[in-house]
Amino acid sequence: MKSKIPSVLTIAGSDSGGGAGIEADLKTFASIGVHGLVALTAVTAQNTTGVIGVHEIPPEMVRLQIEAVVNDIGVDFAKTGMLSSSAIIKEVAESIKRFGLKVVVDPVMVAKSGAPLLRSEAVHSLKEELIPLAEVVTPNLDEAEVLTGMKIHTVEDSISAGKQILNLGPRAVVVKGGHLKGDAVDVLCLNDGSVKEFRSPRVDSLTTHGTGCTFSSAIAAYLALGLSVEDAVKEAKNFVLNAILYGLKIGKGVGPVEPISNLKIDAERYRVLVRMQDALSILESSESLTQLVPECQINLVMALPYPYARNAEAVCGVPGRITNVGGRLRASSCPTFGASKHVASVVITLMQYDPTMRSAMNIRYSEDIISACKKLGWTVGYYDRTKEPPEVKEKEGATIPWGVKEAIKSAGRVPDVIYHTGDLGKEPMVILIGKDPVEVVMRALKLSKSLYSN
Repeated sequence: MKSKIPSVLTIAGSDSGGGAGIEADLKTFASIGVHGLVALTAVTAQNTTGVIGVHEIPPEMVRLQIEAVVNDIGVDFAKTGMLSSSAIIKEVAESIKRFGLKVVVDPVMVAKSGAPLLRSEAVHSLKEELIPLAEVVTPNLDEAEVLTGMKIHTVEDSISAGKQILNLGPRAVVVKGGHLKGDAVDVLCLNDGSVKEFRSPRVDSLTTHGTGCTFSSAIAAYLALGLSVEDAVKEAKNFVLNAILYGLKIGKGVGPVEPISNLKIDAERYRVLVRMQDALSILESSESLTQLVPECQINLVMALPYPYARNAEAVCGVPGRITNVGGRLRASSCPTFGASKHVASVVITLMQYDPTMRSAMNIRYSEDIISACKKLGWTVGYYDRTKEPPEVKEKEGATIPWGVKEAIKSAGRVPDVIYHTGDLGKEPMVILIGKDPVEVVMRALKLSKSLYSN
């Protein structure tokens, strides 16, 4: 029996800048793994700085689009976005009732730039005809204030507003707290009387255009996949956080979020793992690298590309490191993200200066090794751990970034090799650097041949 991919319908407007509306919805659907359907309600001329013009689709054409996809493909879940007039709201509400659609209502009223996207006289239709049909309603603070007539300044206010909107008839209301002071707190009010709070650190970003569209479409997609409302909201919040973190810095105004960042990260993680496995195969097949092993053993790492390499969790390394077993190097375990701390810190710091330098491997230090590196024509950078400033020593995890920056200064650019000669209780170390782990391992083989072939 052929399995059916869930189909989710977005009933919303188009954004010519590609950041919000159906453009954001369809990218979100694809990223989460559902098939996206469209009933277009308006065409907007807009970019990152504002909305220049709006052309509404005739209400009967909106209805025909919904009918077309329902009668052929079927709709597992729907979401509404920009419904700019009472006539369109009435037509959409009638279609929801006629076809028994389960729907997430995003009560879009104003664009990120401040341009109105809902006529003032249509608010009554939104409250009386559409919201009562919703499984979930997702107002931001401004929209919640319009729907309730109250001012919202605190999380407690958000809860009160959510309960008021719940009285209109939906099963659940999420009052988004992105504009509250402090942490971003979204409040979920359910019709069983329960209230859930979803907190996350505030992200200061100029790439937030399309946040609301992405959030509501993510909820609809997760509900179509069978998640509970609470779990769908939780997953959608995490999804949007990534979309904001890796938003696109384009245009002259507020850039768009990037809903497919999750897909991109997964694809890059796979590429890194494959490249690490290739490098380890070469390394383990060689008999000439064991003399490069330091007392602390070897680790080989590769980071995700910019902008995804934010910390050590974005760097793939070898748990338990790489050791000498019977005259050959052996990885203690399969490569895993987050498995390295020190060598990962080297790469994360290097990428701030050259994003292409995503891989590194530590080997033992000796004067002969440094001399051989220089004879091979490699750029060598050095830092003196004994000159580490006290404020750096006192800060956990600050030594390696400081040392790498000092080594870059000494070399005049991002070097091929970084080394230090140790400090009290600290083993001297050499770091080989490259664009990927295969290049780094090949560099180690070339170094070993230069040192020990005679």
